[in-house]
Amino acid sequence: MTDVPYAISSNSTAAAFVLAYPLKANVSHAKILWVVASPREGSPLNIQTHPGSSTTPAVVESVPAGASPGEIYPDGVTIPSPGCWHFTLRWATGQAELDLLYG
Repeated sequence: MTDVPYAISSNSTAAAFVLAYPLKANVSHAKILWVVASPREGSPLNIQTHPGSSTTPAVVESVPAGASPGEIYPDGVTIPSPGCWHFTLRWATGQAELDLLYG
C-alpha cells in the first residue's frame, strides 16, 4: 500500500487527500477527496480558491453531498496555473482553509 499525500486545514476541520499526486495545473479531475469533520447535513461543499499572492477567487465551485460513507466530497477541481493555491471550504456546519501546491 502506498501513502496518500494529504493536507489538513488550519483549524483541523477538513482534510484534502490527494489521490492524483502530484497536483498539476490545467488538468481536469485533480482527484481530491475532501473530508470534513462536522455533519454536512446534505449540503454541498462550496469551494473558493485563489493563488497565494491574491485574495480574489479565481475558481469557485460547489460539490454535491452525494458520496458516502461519512462526510466526504470527491472533487476534480481544475486549477488554472501552477503555484500555491489557498482554498476556502464551506459546508452546512463548518468552514476551513488550507493550501495546496500545484505544479
